[in-house]
Amino acid sequence: MRSRVLIAQVLLAVFTTPLFAAPLSVTPSDRLKDGGWSKRHEEKLAAPNRATAQVVFIGDSITQGWEGAGKSVWAHYYSARGALNLGYGGDRTENVLWRFDHGELDGLKAKVAVLMIGTNNTGHRKDSPEDIAAGVRKILDVLQQKLPKTKILVLAIFPRSAAATDAPRVNNDKADKLIAGFADNKRVFFLDINNKFLQPDGTLSKDIMPDLLHPKGKGYEIWAEAMEPELSKMLGDRPVKPVDLSAKADKAPAKPGKAKK
Repeated sequence: MRSRVLIAQVLLAVFTTPLFAAPLSVTPSDRLKDGGWSKRHEEKLAAPNRATAQVVFIGDSITQGWEGAGKSVWAHYYSARGALNLGYGGDRTENVLWRFDHGELDGLKAKVAVLMIGTNNTGHRKDSPEDIAAGVRKILDVLQQKLPKTKILVLAIFPRSAAATDAPRVNNDKADKLIAGFADNKRVFFLDINNKFLQPDGTLSKDIMPDLLHPKGKGYEIWAEAMEPELSKMLGDRPVKPVDLSAKADKAPAKPGKAKK
């Protein structure tokens, strides 16, 4: 009798245990032990422009850097649009999912969400392109569910590392090719501006990203200028005219947060 019970328990375990565990990239995970991360989360939940922002930026330290090296560029392009910055230094796809599950999309009525995430999945954990893309796919699913009237502009993960053949760059590029397939050009749009940051031979200059990962002021200027035609079309407003802001931007405080190389 006992043997039959044990066999039944084994069979139950076999047939109820997933054959493949979900990758970490799609499993919501917090970073609450990081006091700065927790504080930023609380601040963003209480941001006064949550209900009026036309544009919301979602991402990691590269996006958070609009508040540092990109501050003057942000003011020129996005302040009048009441933009909200939901970039957190060090975040991976699963951290964005946790933030979504804990109120960061509540009450938003943005016309456009700009998403760029995944480089820390490459840098921190060396996730496969498939796992990174799966994380982005789940983020898009949640965005569309919680913000049904918001269009989403997904950016290719920015280039990292000096040469096109360097492993982190290759991993991000492979993920980008998968992520591009998520665009339906109705609610979800994909934009790859990576070549704008690169030299003709494909190398990434420290004049644009000093640590070969985070843009300096000129990098944020390139980002804004390259994205503006598509963003203004999605918003239905007039494109913002470019001005030379990089000299001022590069005197801004150091970038917030830091992703691992």
